[in-house]
Amino acid sequence: MKSINKSLDVPLPFPTRSIIVPGGYVDEYIIPADKRQEVLKKLYPFVPVPSLDDTLLDIHEEKTFKVRDFRVLRGVDMDWLVSPYYYNSGGTVIDWVEPDED
Repeated sequence: MKSINKSLDVPLPFPTRSIIVPGGYVDEYIIPADKRQEVLKKLYPFVPVPSLDDTLLDIHEEKTFKVRDFRVLRGVDMDWLVSPYYYNSGGTVIDWVEPDED
């Protein structure tokens, strides 16, 4: 399935490293700190785009994280914005929510 946004089909201009996962491997981008907000803005599918300093909750892992710790994986034909816990529980950007204020 192709993305509607053709700019997402083009790989990001950063090096990748291969990460071994069950069933094979994935390529994870190595994104410099000074480019992370730009990448987040490009890949984040909702409005408003969070700040790198915001704290969100990965609903699969049931743990919070600083947005700046996101990861980007290269899929077959597009990039995937994922939680820093992706390798534990598979959380992608659609699984990020604001934590409850208790």
